[in-house]
Amino acid sequence: VLREDSQTENFSGSDGGGADPNTPVLRINQLDAFELDASLEQLLWTQFGRCFQGCRPGLLTPAEPELKALLQLLLWRFTLYSGSATVGQALLSLRYHNDSSSSARYRPLTRGQTLGLALLTVGPRWLRERSHSLLHALGLSGGGGGPLPPSDGGLLHRGLRLSLTILSAAAQIAGLLNFLVFLRSGRHPSLAERAVGARAVFSGPHAGRDVGYQYLNRELLWHGFAEFLIFLLPLVNFRKARAAIGSLVFGTEADRPRGGAGGGASALRECGFCGEWPTMPHAVACGHVFCYYCVKSHSIADAYLTCPMCGAEAGLPQPVKMEVEMVTLTTR
Repeated sequence: VLREDSQTENFSGSDGGGADPNTPVLRINQLDAFELDASLEQLLWTQFGRCFQGCRPGLLTPAEPELKALLQLLLWRFTLYSGSATVGQALLSLRYHNDSSSSARYRPLTRGQTLGLALLTVGPRWLRERSHSLLHALGLSGGGGGPLPPSDGGLLHRGLRLSLTILSAAAQIAGLLNFLVFLRSGRHPSLAERAVGARAVFSGPHAGRDVGYQYLNRELLWHGFAEFLIFLLPLVNFRKARAAIGSLVFGTEADRPRGGAGGGASALRECGFCGEWPTMPHAVACGHVFCYYCVKSHSIADAYLTCPMCGAEAGLPQPVKMEVEMVTLTTR
């Protein structure tokens, strides 16, 4: 009891020192709160779905609308029901005010208002996701459990579908009109808030929207740097730069044996482009050996191709002439 009394006193004290409910809240703050709530719901559903990754695929699909509605109701129970603010509103220093109250001070939502707000928010979403299956079930089954006659079933099915279509269109038009009114007045961005009399107000006296200019400057700087890299990278010949750096660090390869007639077997073991055994080996001007398709494709892409091993100009590749000597081995 003492704990509840202390919490009540702290809550009432915070109300008395809070912001004036008549202080207008920026429209962008209220819309950002909706986006944060939607992101949190999506995150919860993703984490919930990962719990069933080891099960057979499509296990949650038949009950997906009901499970989403249950998660939304649980989130409402521990946020809006207990604190008169959603998670998105709490992050932006907002909370719901009982707009139907005539008092000039802050008044939290009643239990009926919070319950109505939850039902008007979760219910239409569930009905929209379940409308097709509900119409299908009602159009195929009669009141006594047996199949309906073709004429009656068709008329009932068409009537229910037409009614649901009209209700959905009316709800969308009402939501659009409510949003236009919200843009004009700055109150009640959703139709459910206007229906139950809930209005978003600041939870503190200095809870204005803070713009992080440092964050914006950092984003602009990285954006400009990314555009500079996109413009610069296609102009850089990384193969030639790597060969030049390699020649500076490890020295030139003039002392290595040439490929071809006197190059030895070591020059024929690895292609400088793909790193594999050279297929149809061809040598460039510096003597290094590459696959024919590797050196040909790179020379077509780069008219001034340089050798990736030493950095010299590749020139026109020439086939490597090999002398094969057959040796007969005799076993004792």
